[in-house]
Amino acid sequence: MNSAKQVPFPGGSKSKVNRAGNNVRDGHRTLEDLKIIDEWRAAHRAVLNTFQAILRTRTRGTSVVVAQRHKRRSTIFGKLNRFPQMQLSRMDDVAGCRLIFRNMKDLYTFREIFHEARFYHHRRNDVHKYDYIKKPKLTGYRGVHDVYEYDVNSEAGRSLKGLMVEIQYRTNIQHAWATAVEIIGFITESQPKFQEGDTRYHDAMALTSEILARSFEGLKDLSRKCQTLT
Repeated sequence: MNSAKQVPFPGGSKSKVNRAGNNVRDGHRTLEDLKIIDEWRAAHRAVLNTFQAILRTRTRGTSVVVAQRHKRRSTIFGKLNRFPQMQLSRMDDVAGCRLIFRNMKDLYTFREIFHEARFYHHRRNDVHKYDYIKKPKLTGYRGVHDVYEYDVNSEAGRSLKGLMVEIQYRTNIQHAWATAVEIIGFITESQPKFQEGDTRYHDAMALTSEILARSFEGLKDLSRKCQTLT
């Protein structure tokens, strides 16, 4: 009787990846742990390339900007420390694609159509779960995210089954704000993206997000953060 050959999960197994992540979090990481994490992280590149190709095909002939991001090892470690209960194998934004739209109407229209796309990959989240435009984060972050689980039948892709990719949808205004937050993190010792460091940066960027949303995108509802500051 023929049976499909079992293909190992990147890093050896999900339990090995999780164990390596726990050792990093606890400060007991070994060279073997780093090797496992690097192999698991590297496997996301193929997933990232697949989704980037899909998105570029579907946005061809439009003004939508498509970009991709492969999370750095240091950023993965930082997220593990911020979320003590997270299992590394379930981290869903190691591979990330970003779509930047002229306005929110275009954003939501494209996303709705993309949700109807026919392919093997599965969207894991409810449509409203990561809508940070309708419910901005306390930092002032606005955008919409979806998480897809990679799933293919090809022999070459079977080892990647179960890896995840995050798709971020932003308007030009929202992307400009998020880029400014990233720059602050690069040139100061504060990280307003994670509400770490000087709280003046946190407050300033939360208010800036509100001003931009009201002035350029017609959003009037104050975020919880801005309610406490005004």
